[in-house]
Amino acid sequence: MNIQKYMAFIKTVEYGSFTKAAQFLDYTQSGISHMINDLEAEWGVALLERDRSGVRITSDGLKLLPYAKRVCEANNQLLAMIDELHGLKSGLIRIGTFSSVATHWLPNMIRTFQTEYPNIEFELLLGDYTEIENWVIEGRVDFGFLRLPAKSDLETIFLEQDRLLAIIPENHPLADCDHFPIKGLLQAPFMLLEKGAKNEISEIFEKHNITPDIRFTTWDDYSIMAMVEKGLGISILPELILQRVPYKILAKELEVPAYRKIGIVMKDAKTVSLAVNRFLDYIQYRNKI
Repeated sequence: MNIQKYMAFIKTVEYGSFTKAAQFLDYTQSGISHMINDLEAEWGVALLERDRSGVRITSDGLKLLPYAKRVCEANNQLLAMIDELHGLKSGLIRIGTFSSVATHWLPNMIRTFQTEYPNIEFELLLGDYTEIENWVIEGRVDFGFLRLPAKSDLETIFLEQDRLLAIIPENHPLADCDHFPIKGLLQAPFMLLEKGAKNEISEIFEKHNITPDIRFTTWDDYSIMAMVEKGLGISILPELILQRVPYKILAKELEVPAYRKIGIVMKDAKTVSLAVNRFLDYIQYRNKI
């Protein structure tokens, strides 16, 4: 039995494309096609219909797909048990994360964790909220840091509430204010931080029924800070990313405080490897002290 053949079948059905399945699994398109042909020959059934518009699962393939998925899930559980028998002497933890967590949380978390488990390796994928959520669903990462709430079929662990602060240049007329007025967001060009479909900053605008003059949109926090420093506009950024910033900018709490909830998202806590489970325990313990 070759688990990769099962994965080739599953991912081709999910993506409706040999090419996309090949990109996800890091194979050639012909390699994916060959593995599925092998499965069809072994099982004596047609799994996919192929034409110029792409590929579609057959009725026989639809009946067999859940069983192929269960085999892959069982294989993941087997590997997790092997890790446990080896006492966490090795392992890989794949994490989806956004920039502020990657910069200010994960380095210390990983350093401390590796003092006890030095042979555990980490793979970090940096993306926006939508990308991270999709990576979790697709199994590309073991878990992801995400703004909550997430999709209802995902398991979540709440970690922290992160303030959203107005970011202004040092010479801004409201530089001395204690709390930045909501209407002040309308008095200068606005630099919008986008982290995917879930945009907590746009929710602030909707809540207060305002429409700032958005001149620039990016998912990179530091680009926002650099432009604000140069007087090109103002913005709102999470407090977490504003630690140890090299830019000459001011951070002000909004007159109506706003927050984002940061948490961990995964498909199923019961099926993660021992290494992942141990790291999740460490994160939650760290967050309580």
